[in-house]
Amino acid sequence: MNLKLNTEYNLKKKSRSQIKLKTFTRGALSLGVVVMAFLALAEDAYSATRPVGKKKIKYRTNFGSCPSRSAGQMTLKLIKTFEETGSLKKVKEEIINQSMPERHFISKYKISYDPLKKMLRFDMNCPTPLMKVQIYKDNGVDSYEAILVENGELFDPTYEVLLRTEKKLLTTLPYLAIPVGDLAKDTQEEITRVVNGMDEKFRRKISEVILNDKGELTVILSLRGNPSSVFMGKDEWLQKTEKLKKIVNYMESNKKIPAIINLTNSKKVVVKFNSNL
Repeated sequence: MNLKLNTEYNLKKKSRSQIKLKTFTRGALSLGVVVMAFLALAEDAYSATRPVGKKKIKYRTNFGSCPSRSAGQMTLKLIKTFEETGSLKKVKEEIINQSMPERHFISKYKISYDPLKKMLRFDMNCPTPLMKVQIYKDNGVDSYEAILVENGELFDPTYEVLLRTEKKLLTTLPYLAIPVGDLAKDTQEEITRVVNGMDEKFRRKISEVILNDKGELTVILSLRGNPSSVFMGKDEWLQKTEKLKKIVNYMESNKKIPAIINLTNSKKVVVKFNSNL
């Protein structure tokens, strides 16, 4: 009989009342030399032999879209725990107690052990970054940055740095400017749905998204190198985005560049052109 123990844990959403940035600790970065030696052997089909008590095990890793450095550091810690205890339960407890997924940008993971093959396997995945977020305070001067990812969470900017270093992120991320007072979870999730609803080609046209203190959304597009301001109003952003995509496709096919697209009233679309273009 082929016995297989699995532990699988999917992250739950945080409280709607507060958003916490997923931080990648400086202390973890100090493990870089060890991790890079570990990763140099291979990422997606990596196997090695290690002892568990008097036994020896093999292990495989699949880091998916995750930065290899951060996922590798998490994996090394868990391998050590399994070597010392031989228990997947202890591994799971350490993951939860140490908040490892949050600290290492992991959105989903699966760890399994096949005792007949003596194979320990790690499968991990990380969310796609959508936007650089600039969260500004009431005075409009002080601000801090984060990365909005596809599951609606805000990650520390280190996440983008790691992805670009490993060439797992090649495109430019648009900016989202939002006042700290409007950081309600539902607003954040709504903006995430809007951006997720755009295909990659259209998303690349976005230069900046601005949410003002009145809750009004403005999208700045770059169309053939020219700026185009889109006023989305306070609601129905998903429906208005569908209209916006059709308008932009029509305008580009007719070689017209709108200066302003007003979608504040979804039943009455107003398009204005710059006479200089």
